[in-house]
Amino acid sequence: MPNDGPPPRDWRRRAAWLREQLERHGHLYHVLDRPEIGDAEYDRLFRELVDLEAAHPELSTPDSPTQRVGGVPSEAFRKVRHRIRMLSLGNAFSGEEMRDFHRRVTREVGEEVEYVTELKIDGLAMSLTYEDGVLTTAATRGDGTTGEDVTPNVRTIRSVPLRLRSVEGTPAVLEARGEVYLPKQAFAELNARLEEEGKPLYANARNTAAGSVRQLDPKLTAERRLGTFVYAMDPPGALKTHFEVMRRLAELGFRVNPNYRVHQGIEGVLEYIEEWREKRHELDYGTDGVVVKVNRLAQQAELGFVSHAPRWAIAFKYPEEQAVTLLEQIQVNVGRTGVVTPFAVLTPVLVAGSTVARATLHNEDDIARKDIREGDTVVVQKAGDVIPEVVRPVLEKRSPEARPWVPPTHCPRCGTLLVREEGQVARRCLNPDCPARLFEFLAHFVSRGAMNIEGLGWRTIAQMLERGMIASAADIYHLTKDDLLQLEGFAERSAEKLLATIEGSKTTTLRHLLYALGINHVGGTGATLLARELGTIEAVEAADVERLGAIDGIGPIVAQAIWDFFQNPRSRALVADLLASGVRPAPPEAPAQGRLAGKSLVITGTLSRPRSEVEAEIRALGGEAGSSVTKKTDWVVVGDSPGSKVEKAKKLGIEILDEAGLRQLLAEP
Repeated sequence: MPNDGPPPRDWRRRAAWLREQLERHGHLYHVLDRPEIGDAEYDRLFRELVDLEAAHPELSTPDSPTQRVGGVPSEAFRKVRHRIRMLSLGNAFSGEEMRDFHRRVTREVGEEVEYVTELKIDGLAMSLTYEDGVLTTAATRGDGTTGEDVTPNVRTIRSVPLRLRSVEGTPAVLEARGEVYLPKQAFAELNARLEEEGKPLYANARNTAAGSVRQLDPKLTAERRLGTFVYAMDPPGALKTHFEVMRRLAELGFRVNPNYRVHQGIEGVLEYIEEWREKRHELDYGTDGVVVKVNRLAQQAELGFVSHAPRWAIAFKYPEEQAVTLLEQIQVNVGRTGVVTPFAVLTPVLVAGSTVARATLHNEDDIARKDIREGDTVVVQKAGDVIPEVVRPVLEKRSPEARPWVPPTHCPRCGTLLVREEGQVARRCLNPDCPARLFEFLAHFVSRGAMNIEGLGWRTIAQMLERGMIASAADIYHLTKDDLLQLEGFAERSAEKLLATIEGSKTTTLRHLLYALGINHVGGTGATLLARELGTIEAVEAADVERLGAIDGIGPIVAQAIWDFFQNPRSRALVADLLASGVRPAPPEAPAQGRLAGKSLVITGTLSRPRSEVEAEIRALGGEAGSSVTKKTDWVVVGDSPGSKVEKAKKLGIEILDEAGLRQLLAEP
């Protein structure tokens, strides 16, 4: 072992020497990628320290490399409030938007601006807190204000230092932030093992990394071979630039992505973005863009923040990746409201870092417009790098046997004749007892945006339906431990935990309950408007169509759907059963105050990120995210494939924004 020196003799000194050597060689291997000893020699030293600490427990320390193997499984994760909010970044999708960002920066701080560019790692944001150089807390981003304490799990990640390297001027309490990710090779090997065992495969590396960090058993986290890149520290002490921060992080022992660079002005930034557009695919980790930061910390402080993001940083996002594959079949899925939605069964293909075997086809009109047929070679992409969709057929590769798709006339689950109502793009199964509709409704009812019964997944719901344990959502609140112990995958502790979660979900909000009921045309925004205006479930039930239609943002179609729902005896019986089971929806909170207070925005079409995320930003600034265009609407935001709301906005003289305009509106001081 080069430069190791002779081992000391007494146990305490021997343990300290072993920890020093193991930490040094671990840093060389996992952070610097420059190993000096082989695995066998490292394992010999590690085993010696394990045996020594077992024989002399007083020698064990929190920063010992032996703490990386994983401890006792946790029952749950403690909540941690961040010292400083973990904000998200604004996005840019073109060179012109990057120049707009540059103009906003120089307008505030002058023309002499340096930028640092870093690759945007597709992982899980993580906060690491060190006290007197020792790791004390690792927390997820959570909602930006409060995250989850995952310290035992993060200790198992080899590139995370348990003790910082000594650097003069390091503060007594230091917080570092970065990303935890799963290398592509590790992801591929994990899925290969699952396939051999006949188990379901993971969809993508990012979600797998997030799930690995949140394992209740740290030993499972340790098996995943997670990696990290760290890119921020607080406080920065006497450091003057972000470039210096990155160098200091490396000196302290963190793994820092080597592909960061300083540029004078915006043109070098744009060249860096183009350089990595294709080269990023050669890396062993996912990256979907480039993060651009003002280099000087004083200028960062001068620029400050908006409510959701720093004004001195932005993320350039590369467009969705596309792939070509064979569309083997077109099948349909029956949703909770009876809508029959077609989807494509594909020959599996890798798109944007994950294997895609199914993709949305939207509706039968879209299939006909694009002339997509079974047996076609098709172009597939991920909308917003999340939802796989079929873009178009490759006509020059079309087989002579390919025929236009004929939509089904009867429900594939219950055999009921499907109905396509006038003005609707989808066929619908009107059978309220259709097993497919019940399954999808229950999956929606327990979802995070609804009653948020974590642990009651679709596999468990399917088992419960198959065994006749539940026939409605209210039956969930009458499940017993004996019921759960009959199901595959449940033991005493997991059954008790799910029952506690079900009990906890009884304390909810009116908005969540209204959304959980699955009322046609009522999403999260509509449920929020109803809750704020009417206040109680009884008031919503009693409201007539005229009263409902008078609510700003609730149009005549939605008002009629709400009234129809509560006139149905089955719906009223369900609400009564839920309330009798102990579900108590709390009254809505007062509207948020902010610079968009009193303003209403309506989104139509598909945006580059989830609509719920954008609407949450609007509400955080005090605005209303409406579902229909009225004369009280201030802006209509238009994404891809917008609907008739655009024409209505033009007739009413309402200002129309594209996505870039929306980003500017949300980012304005």
